[in-house]
Amino acid sequence: MTFAVHGLPVARGIAIGRAVLVVSSRIDVAHYFIKPEEVETEIDRVRTARNAVAEELQKLQASVALMGPNDAPHELAALLEVHQMLLQDEVLTGGVKHWIVERLYNAEWALTTQLEVIARQFDEMEDEYLRERKADLEQVVERLLHRMKGTAAVLAPTPPRRKRRAEDDDADPTANDAIDAPLVLIAHDLSPADMLQFKKSVFAGFVTDVGGRTSHTAIVARSMDIPAVVGARSASQLVRQDDWVIIDGDGGVVIVDPSPIILAEYGFKQRQNDLERGRLSRLRHKPAVTLDGQRVDLLANIEMPEDTINAVKAGAVGVGLFRSEFLFMGREAQRLTRLPDEEEQYQAYKRAVEGMQGMPVTVRTIDVGADKPLDGRSVRDDGHLNPALGLRAIRWSLADPAMFLTQLRAILRAAAHGEIHLLIPMLAHASEIRQTLSLIDFARAELDNRGAVHGNVKLGAMIEIPAAALTLKTFLKYFDFLSIGTNDLIQYTLAIDRADESVAHLYDPAHPAVLRLVAETIAECRRQGKGVSVCGEMAGDVMFTRLLLGMGLRSFSMHPSQILAVKQEVLRADTSKLEAWAQEVLEAEEPAAVLTPAAASQ
Repeated sequence: MTFAVHGLPVARGIAIGRAVLVVSSRIDVAHYFIKPEEVETEIDRVRTARNAVAEELQKLQASVALMGPNDAPHELAALLEVHQMLLQDEVLTGGVKHWIVERLYNAEWALTTQLEVIARQFDEMEDEYLRERKADLEQVVERLLHRMKGTAAVLAPTPPRRKRRAEDDDADPTANDAIDAPLVLIAHDLSPADMLQFKKSVFAGFVTDVGGRTSHTAIVARSMDIPAVVGARSASQLVRQDDWVIIDGDGGVVIVDPSPIILAEYGFKQRQNDLERGRLSRLRHKPAVTLDGQRVDLLANIEMPEDTINAVKAGAVGVGLFRSEFLFMGREAQRLTRLPDEEEQYQAYKRAVEGMQGMPVTVRTIDVGADKPLDGRSVRDDGHLNPALGLRAIRWSLADPAMFLTQLRAILRAAAHGEIHLLIPMLAHASEIRQTLSLIDFARAELDNRGAVHGNVKLGAMIEIPAAALTLKTFLKYFDFLSIGTNDLIQYTLAIDRADESVAHLYDPAHPAVLRLVAETIAECRRQGKGVSVCGEMAGDVMFTRLLLGMGLRSFSMHPSQILAVKQEVLRADTSKLEAWAQEVLEAEEPAAVLTPAAASQ
């Protein structure tokens, strides 16, 4: 039966494919694809864990047998017996083996996937006693996951195509394509670490139950240039493994089990999108210059050094934001228990510089906390009442000077190989600025003392807190350039958690207060002759391109996939006519009402 689930569109386009579910677990579970030669190893990991848990349960059963009836009621013995039966059940063990062999899931992912399959069968049982056994199954699986934790295999970069099932030919109008069917990811939520691993994989699109338009899950989706919908509430519960799914990244709609007519309609839309991409690709080597001769720098946001390949292909003239925290994430799944050391970071920044072929690279120092925990868990699960206002970004770095100095030394060393700009996130106080600059000087001195080669860097600060936007003169006294992080600036100005889908409708980039803070930051930098760019999601949104140009912005930084669409807007714009219109937008009570391309062109 065809049905639709609605969410928030965060990455444009249409994806059609088979559903791959990432099921939530009460403990952190790594999700990755293994190599074919690692299948037996993963199956053995499950077998070893099952044997260990069986032994645990046997010991518990033995201890219960020695207790008196007052200490251990007979229900406890019966419960342990049920757990033993579930542990040895072929439906569980055989199903886990199926996901490992057929889909090349790692053992933990296979286990949670099969748990979800069986759990749904329990939910559909009429007998209440049997339905309640689902909780026992969940406890058994949790025991297995705890046993396997810390023994993950090495990651493999590419997922397999799904194998044809015999029943497909009769079950689905698109069954003839089942062998090479694209895969779409469905999850309750995805950590930045998970997204980083899936970024290396071949997914056509993804859907999550939670998240907002500028949550980091959404940001990485845009960098992958695949259609995505977040905040779809119950999608992960409604969609089943291998369901055919259409992801409409333009409308924020997820269509499950689509009819042949719907498939044909969206197939046509998909082909139209491909044609539009082809037309935009012709602009790749065309300089970004407005009709009145204003040169505009279109820079790329990247998460890893390898992203520079797509940045160069898209025609970026530099990297405006290298989110260095992604070097620190997902290491647990790779069996790396320590943070990256100086040499590892230096090599990463050096690869980014070399990848940009002489163009500048702006490295933002580590920004963790809030929706970007290092270990993949939700910060809210760690006892932080409001992580967005807690120890994150520069506050986290200043609280751990040894870690911060390690990163600073690595960046300074990489600057000997090309032009690097150093960007500091979430500064708000003059004392933080002075402390940060002091540590940068100290890192230089350490390198000098050991005779290490290093280069000069331009220093910049993120403007992403209203307090920073309202004290610009202090910032410009110390820094060479500013970069406006609109994602957090909107979050903190409007008191909206940008990862919370329940208030996502209040997250408004066109709010008058937000626009005025952005406009004043641009104006003050221009008055003082300092560089300024926008590196938040507003920079890659064509709805705001002409407005930002009218405000005087000449440097935009965005995901490589957004560069060509923004370039098209730049080429069609006349900044001499946009200034007055931008002022009209800034003075409007409801800026969104006048914020249209048609209005800008009048």
